[in-house]
Amino acid sequence: MRAVLMAGGSGTRLRPLTCELPKPMVPLLNRPIAEHILNLLRRHQLTEVIFTLHYLPDVVREYFGDGHEFGVDITYAVEEDYPLGTAGCVKNIASLLTETFFVVSGDSVTDFDLTAALAFHRQHQALATLVLTAVPNPKEFGVVITDEQGRISRFLEKPSPGEIFSDTVNTGIYILEPEVLDYLPSGIERDFSKDLFPLLLQSQIPLYGYVAQGYWCDVGSLETYQQVQYDALQERVQLEPVGRELYPQIWVGHNSIIHPRAILRPPLLIGHNCRVQGDVCLESGTVLGDNVIIGSRSHLNQAIVWGGSVIGEESVLDSCIIGRRVRVDRHAIVQEGAVIGSRTRIGEESAIGRGVRIWPGKQIEAGARVNQSLIWGSTGQRNLFGYQGVAGLANVDITPEFAVRLAAAYASTLEPGTSVLISRDQRSVSRMIANALIAGLMSVGINVLCLEAIALPISRFAVQSLSVCGGIHVRLHPDRDEQLLVEFFDHKGINLNQAKQRQIETAYFREDMRRVSFTDVGRITYPSQIVETYAQGFGKWLNTQALQQHECKIVLDYAYAVSGAVLPELLNKFGSDVVVLNATVHQTPPNTEERQGLLRELGQVVQAIQANLGVQVSANGERLTLVDDRGQTIAGEELTALMADLVLSAYPGGTVIIPVHISSAIEVIARKHGGNVMRTRANPTDLMEACQKQAGAVLGGSAETGFIFPQLHPGYDAMFSIAKLMEMLALRQQPLSEIRQNLPQVFHTHQALRCPWIAKGSLMRHLVETHSPTTLNLVDGVKILHRDGSDWVLVLPDASEPLVHLFVNGREQAWTEQMNHDYSQRIHEFAHLEPNEVGV
Repeated sequence: MRAVLMAGGSGTRLRPLTCELPKPMVPLLNRPIAEHILNLLRRHQLTEVIFTLHYLPDVVREYFGDGHEFGVDITYAVEEDYPLGTAGCVKNIASLLTETFFVVSGDSVTDFDLTAALAFHRQHQALATLVLTAVPNPKEFGVVITDEQGRISRFLEKPSPGEIFSDTVNTGIYILEPEVLDYLPSGIERDFSKDLFPLLLQSQIPLYGYVAQGYWCDVGSLETYQQVQYDALQERVQLEPVGRELYPQIWVGHNSIIHPRAILRPPLLIGHNCRVQGDVCLESGTVLGDNVIIGSRSHLNQAIVWGGSVIGEESVLDSCIIGRRVRVDRHAIVQEGAVIGSRTRIGEESAIGRGVRIWPGKQIEAGARVNQSLIWGSTGQRNLFGYQGVAGLANVDITPEFAVRLAAAYASTLEPGTSVLISRDQRSVSRMIANALIAGLMSVGINVLCLEAIALPISRFAVQSLSVCGGIHVRLHPDRDEQLLVEFFDHKGINLNQAKQRQIETAYFREDMRRVSFTDVGRITYPSQIVETYAQGFGKWLNTQALQQHECKIVLDYAYAVSGAVLPELLNKFGSDVVVLNATVHQTPPNTEERQGLLRELGQVVQAIQANLGVQVSANGERLTLVDDRGQTIAGEELTALMADLVLSAYPGGTVIIPVHISSAIEVIARKHGGNVMRTRANPTDLMEACQKQAGAVLGGSAETGFIFPQLHPGYDAMFSIAKLMEMLALRQQPLSEIRQNLPQVFHTHQALRCPWIAKGSLMRHLVETHSPTTLNLVDGVKILHRDGSDWVLVLPDASEPLVHLFVNGREQAWTEQMNHDYSQRIHEFAHLEPNEVGV
């Protein structure tokens, strides 16, 4: 039987280690990852191996040759022109695969029982079997659900946090029958997880999952590369060691000399022909490659040092990675998480800071203090984008230096010479970051249209009217004190989707953003009459006659956070009497308690002047809270239901688009008006895209995000929402207080419950497995339907915090309270289990 070992990966997330080395050739315990895979295949009598190669193929061929030295017979298949993807490269060698065969990813480390997996495949007469395993955090992998017979019923590649319905994932090891390749076109890039397996599921082809026991790790980042080294030293995975075990858990290669005064703390590995001099301390977790010299009185703690490197006297290496033939001179310090590329020279008494990456062949002068990577800057967190955009503490996480690199990464995904719009709120810190973003964009050859301080809805509208390729808006985070939020949107004004966000993150983490010559640096312009253009579009979609006849009186409270110059001027044109409160912008926004106090004052003013309604605007013009004619606040689920009722009464038969967790009162209202309800995942991008794509959409969003009227633009817009609200009140000829009294009563609760990241996937799988499939809705999170579906429980993982959100929706208060208690208790108990108890 043959096995296909996919060894063409370039390993961009392992740079600078993979700048001159294919990912499968990265050493693990001084042997390439691919060699450990060959050893595993050989142990299970899989001795005919086909390597598929693309990136630096000669490195692989020169090392493994024909395979006889490794006990296997190797054939090579090189993708010469362009990569064909995981499935495309296997289709490319279909003529060599005439019977059942294995496919193994060349960047995974495992000791799975492949013989047992093959027996499972044959027992079930499967055309394709995926080898699966359970992991603590399934976000970066393909999540899989199988039935009792092991047949795969659902598969989703790299889900968003809300889509994690299991902790069982695809390991990249497959057992396939040759007929499966008939479903793939020849010479075209195709992926097993994204293309072939979903097609097989759709075609109801027998697709099975074998849940393997044992160790598995996808070496997808520098952090996991370090971790798998330590796991191997601690014998958590069965790999063949290099050298002899000189002392318990201390392996030493041949011809290595260790000074008697050297301190060795297990577990650790020393390669062949090494020299460890006097008073050296090698702490547990240290791996030395072949031909390494460690100078006297040096201290290495969990350091990984590749072959041929020389570490000078009294140097300190702490949890770092040192590439091939690196010279670290005496008294140098390399701190935790730093990665030094091959052939680099670190000068005497120099210090390399935490997390710094240095590309191959660089020279660090003596005494230098390097706190940023040598290319464009220091590495940051794994994921830049959160629920809405890129968020962080103002001038701590979101600094001018970070903003320049972020903008350059974004601009590197665009064509040179294109234009991007940039805007911000009125605060000084936002201006500082916006200016840094402008510099980053221009440095990559992108032209900038700067709107300066303006409400976010106007900025989204301007993206369309100015025909730019995208936009960036900087503002204080609407929900988190002291944080800034940088939002990116496309040419329609819609927040960038996950695929585009990943492109930006890849460019940022690879740190290879392009730079243009000084003659091609982008230009900056300041468009005029943007507010006037917005006002024209604003009036186009309003029933101005109804507004003028109604003569509505409204009180607007800007809560010291949004410019008050735009909306009153627009509403005055339509005959409305507008009273504005708190329009001065403060650098520090009001907290929750202060905002509630302002709402009470707003209610008093509404009653005092007998206004039709009051509105408090927030989130830089995106969100609103209402006060009715009696001075009572309307917010949350009630506000969402009120808006849906007003819009559907004006547009009967229309479609309202809401997030999955909003109460079922919306369905009751829609039936009353002959309308429809569409539910989407609970993130802003999905809502915006659905409002644009869904024919007949008349309203989108909710009180917590803001409301979308797709006619004007695809973003949340409190200003247009207020005008439409006044229009619909004019048409209904009813006071707001009377309309709210007639809204359907639904009991809806929400709790945010602590749940460690490590337990989220297991919790979702537990909920799926302990409920009937007919009662489940997996649009986002796990929704359990009760009775006729009007009553439900939703468990939704938080995208950026170790939390899950529990929503309970019911027609009866007692049932809702009971379910809220039962499921919160269930989640609490599950989240406090030990890791091995939740399947980790």
